[in-house]
Amino acid sequence: MRKLKDKLLEKHLISADKLNNAFELSRQTGKPLFTVLIENGFADECAVLEILAEQYGLRFIKPGEMMVDEQAVKSVSAKVASHYTVIPLKREAGILTIAVSNPMDMTAAEDIEANLGLHVERVIACKADILKALRKYYGVGADTVEKLLSESQDHDADVEIKEESHDLEKLAEDASVVRLVNQLLQESINDRATDIHFEAYREGISVRRRIDGILYDSKVPKNMNLLYPSIVSRLKLMSGLNIVERRLPQDGRARVTIGRKEYDLRVSVVPAVHGEDIVVRILPSSMLLNLEELGFSKEHLDTWHKFIAQPHGIIFVTGPTGSGKSTTLYGCLSRLNTRDRKIITIEDPVEYELKGITQTQVNPKIGLTFANALRSMLRHDPDVMMIGEVRDKETAEIAIQTAMTGHLVLSTLHTNDSAGGAVRLIDMGIDPYRITSTVLVFTAQRLVRVVCSKCRETFEFNGKKAYKGAGCKACGGSGYCGRIAICEFLPMVSEIQELILQKASAKIIREKADLLGMVTLAADGWKKVAEGVTAPEEVIRVTSL
Repeated sequence: MRKLKDKLLEKHLISADKLNNAFELSRQTGKPLFTVLIENGFADECAVLEILAEQYGLRFIKPGEMMVDEQAVKSVSAKVASHYTVIPLKREAGILTIAVSNPMDMTAAEDIEANLGLHVERVIACKADILKALRKYYGVGADTVEKLLSESQDHDADVEIKEESHDLEKLAEDASVVRLVNQLLQESINDRATDIHFEAYREGISVRRRIDGILYDSKVPKNMNLLYPSIVSRLKLMSGLNIVERRLPQDGRARVTIGRKEYDLRVSVVPAVHGEDIVVRILPSSMLLNLEELGFSKEHLDTWHKFIAQPHGIIFVTGPTGSGKSTTLYGCLSRLNTRDRKIITIEDPVEYELKGITQTQVNPKIGLTFANALRSMLRHDPDVMMIGEVRDKETAEIAIQTAMTGHLVLSTLHTNDSAGGAVRLIDMGIDPYRITSTVLVFTAQRLVRVVCSKCRETFEFNGKKAYKGAGCKACGGSGYCGRIAICEFLPMVSEIQELILQKASAKIIREKADLLGMVTLAADGWKKVAEGVTAPEEVIRVTSL
């Protein structure tokens, strides 16, 4: 290992002190020096492996440059590839090329040669690239699926159990099934997914994940459908649902620890033609929510702060499902959450737990509706109330009455823009005078994806400079990483109040707001395009709904 040491020092990849520490650890543990260097973060893995590849006369594949032939992948089972952490790259003329991350370990090559009768050639690649390729070409949890199926065949058991509930429960608690579900969750969290969609079809199952608001297919082993009943049962057990009930929708929740972080899972099960479909929503159990991190401009932040500082009145956030309305309201509550205020929320469901705030989840099955909960909560003398959504006349009337009696109320409405907020309330049967007397502002918002900073490049759009992501390892090839909000505010100024009292249409209200200088959703979006934050296609996508 003299050459490795000299090269590391020569290229200034490690200090002499760290290298001496690594030597000492290597001596104490019996591990090779390069393993100690990588495991303890003394030196960059790829830099160390590139030096070793040269030393052993092997080709080194740089990160992001791995080319995999799917025919080669079919030569090696997922179980073997995952066990040795290798990925087959190419197979031709009886020679199989595999990528390994440990140049000193010949076991994988010898095992594959003995079992397949192929000559194996090795190249060196970083472990992270190999693991990513394993997930991409074999599917998440492929080794676990193969192990489960092979074990079941050894015991002449029918894996696809559909009726016996006690067998399903036993399977769901099997260590391998637990591991498989954990792998699916871990992979999704690593890729920043907010939802996992398990869908059953005649030809098999599909697993899709929502990342930055867009659904992407996940590669899963073809035979995973044989284990689907046990996966469903495992998710049901985790979230406290009835594993026997397959005819009715069920909703549950669970708290899990993945890595070093805790996550809340919202599990929703619905019966479908070929089985049960499941959506698992992944939420961090503790999250710092503030308006500044949501992407609002300074002008919009000042506007938000002005309205939430009011002692009473209603603030409505409008927009379709998934536009970040609840997250924005949580950001408002976080700012208002001081010990001299009593804050109560009524939600369906409770998305994030906020310390110091009383949060109630509605339950229509037992009569705990938004309206009923709201009536009861008023007896707790709140200063601020958040109502997850105003869905009907009864809830709207109580919310308005609450605001009129000296409370600040925050809520959401399902309308496409801010101008439609008042029209929606009038359609519910609310007197226009009560709207103009209590509502402070109608806001509307959408979420746009942020162009990846690692692969951002410029191009010309309508004669102006714009930005887009080329796609890289950091963003998973999508060109985007994260989302921010674009929004518009429609404050209840006298000109708007007059139109509401006249029961004017949303179109007329919007035209007046434009004349008064309202910055629309689209205008806010194009401003972020000019700043290089998002891409033109994103603004077009979310504002043309």
